[in-house]
Amino acid sequence: MDPARAFRPFGLAHLVVILLTIALPFVLAAFVRKSRWPRSERTIGRLLAVTLAVNYLGYEIYLGMTAGLSWEKALPFQLCDWAMIAIIVALLTGRERWLEVAYFWGIGGTAQAILTPDLKYAFPDIRFLSFFIAHSGIVVGIAFMMVMRGFRPHFSSVWRTFAWSELYFVMTIVVDWLTGVNYGYLLHKPEAASLLSLLSDYRPFYIFQMHLLALSFYLLLYSPFAIYDLVAANRKCA
Repeated sequence: MDPARAFRPFGLAHLVVILLTIALPFVLAAFVRKSRWPRSERTIGRLLAVTLAVNYLGYEIYLGMTAGLSWEKALPFQLCDWAMIAIIVALLTGRERWLEVAYFWGIGGTAQAILTPDLKYAFPDIRFLSFFIAHSGIVVGIAFMMVMRGFRPHFSSVWRTFAWSELYFVMTIVVDWLTGVNYGYLLHKPEAASLLSLLSDYRPFYIFQMHLLALSFYLLLYSPFAIYDLVAANRKCA
């Protein structure tokens, strides 16, 4: 590959994407709150959902036409795919049970993919654009809904999401075994450096560590809300 077309972690394009991912949900929320249009929140939610769906389907069609993508590699069994489905349903229905799962999967897994992407191609390659529209779009959708709805997860949300994660794990490891594709990085570590690179090379222990890492991320993502609840409770008792 031409070095000029290779993705550079934390290069200018990557930093711009990270900045937009952080800023855009708050810009959209500010627009909704200042807008006099009563359906602005619902419309933006639908636009985000459609953008995610069209980007996913369009990229699969593009790969099928240009790279001869086989059906085995086109299945929606990356965790980010499941996070995308969860936030699309949450954006379209407004249901918080979908949003809580999207929060832990999307922020816990997708945010890591944004910071340490398993990506070879630089801007403006279509693979760069599609990758970050998908991953950043998930985070933007989650943050937008959380700001607009005042949503917050509870301790029970951690265990519900972990249960959904176990369902994902069981289904995906079967799909990996049948297809030989490394969905969810359950067969081996990703090529790009990430937290998974620090885990064991012994596969059974690697899988066990992935479970612990996922639960640790969920608890870490819940911790700000737990601290807030603790402080609020202490103030009431004072």
